Formats: sequence, C-alpha cells, structure tokens
Amino acid sequence: MRLFRKDNGRTTLIYKNVAASFLLKVLAALVSIVMVPLTLTCLGEYKNGVWLTISSMLIWIDQMDIGLGNGLRNKLATFVAHEDMGEARKAISSTFAMLICIMVPMTLLLSLLIYLTDVYAFFNVIPSLIPELRVVLLASTILVCLTFVFKFVGNVYMGLQLPAVNNLILVSGQALALLLTWLLLRHNVATFPHVVIANTAAPLLVFVVAYLVTFYLKYPKLRPACAFINFRVALSLGNLGIRFFWLQIASVIQFMTANLLISKFFTPAMVTPYQIAYRYFSLVLVAFTVICMPFWSATTDAYEKGDKQWLFRVNKRMNMMMGLIALLLLLMVVISPYLYQLWIGDKCHVPYQMNVMMAIYIYLLIMSMRYSFFLNGVGALRLQLYMTVMVVLFIPLAWFVSSLTHDIIYFMATMCICIAPSILVNKIQFTKILNDNARGIWRR
Repeated sequence: MRLFRKDNGRTTLIYKNVAASFLLKVLAALVSIVMVPLTLTCLGEYKNGVWLTISSMLIWIDQMDIGLGNGLRNKLATFVAHEDMGEARKAISSTFAMLICIMVPMTLLLSLLIYLTDVYAFFNVIPSLIPELRVVLLASTILVCLTFVFKFVGNVYMGLQLPAVNNLILVSGQALALLLTWLLLRHNVATFPHVVIANTAAPLLVFVVAYLVTFYLKYPKLRPACAFINFRVALSLGNLGIRFFWLQIASVIQFMTANLLISKFFTPAMVTPYQIAYRYFSLVLVAFTVICMPFWSATTDAYEKGDKQWLFRVNKRMNMMMGLIALLLLLMVVISPYLYQLWIGDKCHVPYQMNVMMAIYIYLLIMSMRYSFFLNGVGALRLQLYMTVMVVLFIPLAWFVSSLTHDIIYFMATMCICIAPSILVNKIQFTKILNDNARGIWRR
C-alpha cells in the first residue's frame, strides 16, 4: 500500500524527493557499511574508537551556525511560496556572510584551545599510541570549519523543497571519503593522520563544488553577492534560527558526550562497538529521515496556505509508519549477531544487550522526530526548547550511572530515559496545533 499519493503538486514533489532520497540514502548506507570494516582494518579498534570520538566532537562545529541554516531553510520556503525571489537572494547572501563572520573567530579560538590544552587527557588517549593527536585535531578542525561555511548550500535546496539534492551532496562527500580511505589502505599509508584528514577533507571538497554548480550554473539569480548582504535580515533569520540552534545543540550534546563519556569511563576501544551498533540500527533512522525531511518545508508551505486536509492525511500515514518501524527494529535485533559476523567478522564484538538498548533508543528518537518535523515546519519551537533541559541533565545523570554501575548498558538506558519526556510533550503540542486548539505556550 502506498504511503504517499500524488494528490497535489506539493505531495508530488515530496514523492519524487522521497524516491530519489531513498536511493541516495541506500547508497549512503552501503558506503557507511563498507567504511566500518575498512577503518577498523586501517586503524584497529583503539585508534578507530579515538577517531569516532573526535568526529563526534567535530559535530559541535558543524552546528555552530546559531541556527542560521535552518532559519534560512524556513524563510526560503516562505519566500518561494510567495514567489519573492529578491528576498530569497537577500536571505541567502546575508546567511553566507554571517556564516563567514562566525567561522573566522571560531577557527582561531578552537586552534588556540587545541594548542594550549592537554588533548590526551581530554580524550583519555595514551600518547605513545597516537603521538600526532594534536596535529590531527588542528588540521581536522580547520577543514570542518571551512565545511561549516559551504554546507549552507544544502539548506538552500531543502528550502526549495529539493532535499534529494542535499542528500546527493552528502552522499558524494561520504563516497569520496571512502574512496580516499581505500586508496590509503591500498598504498600502505593508512595512518591515523591520513585517515582523519581524508574523512574531513572529502566533504569540504564536495560542498565547494556544489556551491559553484548551484550558484554559477543552476541558480545564478540566487548567488550570494555583497550588494544583497543585509545583516538585519541575517539577524531576523537568527531570531528564528537561534531556536533551531539550541535544539541542534541539545541533540549534539547527547551524541557527542555519549562517545566522550564512553571513552573516559570505559575505554576508547568501547566506542567502536557502540558506534557499530548505532550505525546498524540508525539505518532505520536514516530511512525515516529520508521520508520525513521533505515534510519540513512542505509543512511550512501547507501551513502558510491553510491546507489542513493535507496535514491530516500525512499524519495518518505517519501513524502507520511507526508500527512498521517497531517491527523492523525488532527483526534487526534478532538477526544482528548474524549480520555482524558477515559485516565485521571477528574485528569487534557487539554485546547483544547493547543491540537491544540501541534499538529502543533509535525508536524513541524516531518517535520524537516524527512530531518535531511538523513542529519545526510551523515554527512551534518554544516547548521543544524547554524540553532540552532533559538533555542537559543527561551529562550528570550519565556520569553518575556510569560511575555507579561501570556498565555501558545502564549508560544507554540513561539515554533512553532522557529522551522519553520530550516525546510526550511533542505529541500533545502536535495534536493541539493540528486540531486548532493550541493556546498559550502550546502555540509557539
């Protein structure tokens, strides 16, 4: 049974983007699956765990746009809905300029911190095993800071309701990183610095190419230009985007600190099985995101035009999908030992209890996202911001549980506990807005 019918132009666009994005995400999943044993072969379990911890830290930089990317995405969808391309170009130009203004001091500050702090103690790394850790951190940080600026081109495509193009850019970066890592291994130069640089330089190269193609070939009328820079526009995007920013930071805190706390309370080697389980079960999360991502900007469009019937139809289809996801995750838990054997062999062992907890966590995360995509699309962010306090509590609670039990399974249970309350609040607010009875704090 088809979950999406081509019942109007908006749904047709979503249908095409979902189909294209699904194919691209399948390719991205294959790249991710191949990358895991490849990097394990290159680095071993310990160094691979260190790299995974560093990469989760670098996500902080990726989210430091104070929400400008998502603010641009929502505003661009609104401008396009009203066919106001002049304001659209002004928003794009102002966002690009603001991102540069954020990136320059941030790069200098992070470089200084890396130079002055004891990075070995911070990551709980044995210096003799990775003597070049400081240099690697500095180089990868600079590369990610540059990527930080150019990645906004993906938000432009999402604002144009073309998330499949954004997915194409992302998977191209992942595929290039895989190719470079394979070449390093084949030529016997797959050292820790080389692997890290290859994985951080590849996305930057792809985003730069995408920037040139987008604004010089495909959409020259939207190309950023100094004459269209208006920092008041950027600030207005920031007023909306700052809410997205705090929501992004909340999710990054949990993702980043999970790897870091596992590294500090257990060992960097334990990050590897945790991340393998996460990548395995997050395939469902990726598939769900492929389906739901187009609904963000489409929801903005539908809400602006008062098309409530379309929103009700989408809600029914989402309810059906959640039942299918639960069954799929259960099946993945059952067959996980056999798939791990085919995937990574004896390179790493993933405990069965870890698979169970990861499946529960992914389902709860999808449940929360199922409502937050709609709420983000209509700009109803205030309650979501209030609920980020649960993520803030995650750090001390996870620290306490880890110190008390010394068991990563209880640590993962803490992750699930901290995300559960936001699901209930999101569902209540979603229902109220959809039925036009949201008042006060439930409205925005």
